[in-house]
Amino acid sequence: MGTVVDDAASVEFHAFFEQHYAELARLAHLLTGEADAADDLAADAFLALWNRWDRVRAADHPVAYARGVVANLARTRVRSAVRERRRIALFWSQREERTENPDVAGVVDVREALRRLPFRKRACVVLRHAFDLSEKDTALALGVSVGTVKSQTSKGMAELQRLLGDRGVPHKVHAAMAARGGDSEGTNR
Repeated sequence: MGTVVDDAASVEFHAFFEQHYAELARLAHLLTGEADAADDLAADAFLALWNRWDRVRAADHPVAYARGVVANLARTRVRSAVRERRRIALFWSQREERTENPDVAGVVDVREALRRLPFRKRACVVLRHAFDLSEKDTALALGVSVGTVKSQTSKGMAELQRLLGDRGVPHKVHAAMAARGGDSEGTNR
């Protein structure tokens, strides 16, 4: 049972959404560097804006308010990613597995090639070939189906093979992840 005020607020919000969604999604993309996350962040921002619509519409600059919401959500996302990288670094620092005299250039090539893969392909390849997880365990870790793991791993390995130029890619991936002595941590860039 809607009131005239509720209907007017809904129409006003819809107009605001239509006018500013693309701009806020672009802002989210530029702040996070993640094209895939931009739409999600913009949608989350509009949900938060709708929940506070009375406050937003009363603001002197509603678009500035909306940009602030996107910026805060992006900051939270970036901080979360940084925390995740730290957890991964901590995990790697506790591993005992090392490779004697690693092929540093090869390690750098593999890691650079892995960075060029989209996240899901990269995650499947790394979990399957660097961590030796089964397809089922990889699917559980990523929250996807076994079929998705098979498909993404196959496509990721094909892309790595194209980028690295020869066979033996699974071994190279495993060796690159094991070769912590060849990390770029101690090098100057």
